[in-house]
Amino acid sequence: MKLTALKKAILLCLIPTTSTFAAGLDRSGQSILPFLQSGNYAEASISILDPNVSGKSNSGAAVTDMADDYYFPSAALKVQATEHFSFGLIYDQPYGADSQYSAEAGTFGDGVEGTSVKVRTNNLSLIVGYQPTENWNFYAGPVYQTVKGDVSLRGAAYSLLSGYDINLKEDDAYGWLAGAAYQIPEIALKAAVTYRSEIKHELNTTETSNIYIPPNYLPTLPSGVDLRSVTSQTEVVTPQSVNLDFQTGVAKDTLAFANVRWVHWDQFAVSPVALATASKIAKGKAQNLIDYSDDQISATIGLGHKFNKKWSGSVSAGWDSGAGNPVTTLGPVEGYWSAGLGGQYSPAENYFVQAGVKYFWLGDAKAQTGGNVVGDFSDNEAIAYGLKFGYRF
Repeated sequence: MKLTALKKAILLCLIPTTSTFAAGLDRSGQSILPFLQSGNYAEASISILDPNVSGKSNSGAAVTDMADDYYFPSAALKVQATEHFSFGLIYDQPYGADSQYSAEAGTFGDGVEGTSVKVRTNNLSLIVGYQPTENWNFYAGPVYQTVKGDVSLRGAAYSLLSGYDINLKEDDAYGWLAGAAYQIPEIALKAAVTYRSEIKHELNTTETSNIYIPPNYLPTLPSGVDLRSVTSQTEVVTPQSVNLDFQTGVAKDTLAFANVRWVHWDQFAVSPVALATASKIAKGKAQNLIDYSDDQISATIGLGHKFNKKWSGSVSAGWDSGAGNPVTTLGPVEGYWSAGLGGQYSPAENYFVQAGVKYFWLGDAKAQTGGNVVGDFSDNEAIAYGLKFGYRF
């Protein structure tokens, strides 16, 4: 059974084979698949996530939907310069967070404002590939990344830290990626493993709060401690990861695909100076702004089918382990299960339009701050939508 044309007729479902809603701060899934397309190729896409995350505080008060909608674009360019060398450029937004609690006075609000978080990242990966034979592709390259964030803590859950704000100014840094792919075009088989390094950032930080401990209030603090405005640098290390991608023809005009992703979250922690100092004074132990206790593992499997020269579609199912439970109040979800549908329309052989939708059953989680569980979030969901344009030249 020859399926040589299949790799041109069926591209994987628009909604990435990893996820738009994943453990920790993971978003894009950092796919390498555009670089593994044959010939010269370019694509641009946008994905939108509409989550619904609600729960209740320890007092039994309802916590209404605290997860904001968000969107993120991506783009890729791959050039087959010679028979043996290819070059690629991939842009995505690998990590992020968007949460906004109600301002209503209570566990996560002070009557004027609610707890909120916004984290933004940008990645630009430059890839050089070497193909010694038709079957093998070895690739590597530098990764440029920016990170910034804003967090506000409000409400009884944070005790004396209610009223705390932090601005993490944008910082850029470099990492790298490397991988290898193997293919058998005659049966549309392709397998790839890609490693991405951790990337260390030092972000200029401004923390403001209502915390002032006067001189001699505590014997260990004879000079007093003023945490009402603190400027410093905060270390943020985005995690290393490994992606495994696989696809193969299984029947006429039918392709099976799978993705497995591992992200090293269990050592991730953000610990700004003022927050750590205030929590250590109050509780005897420095508190992290964000941290995770487990690594993330996610998996997606699916089928793609070509109906005719212009139309093809795909179905997929996914699972994400989460990154530990209890979790931070800034993202109270523990993994998910998902199901997706995608369609592709190809007016001509060299370009296409894809659209897709994916539904997420979000895992129940207990939200904690300072090591104390302060809320319970369950029976939540999310829907992702996407649109992609691809062109071969």
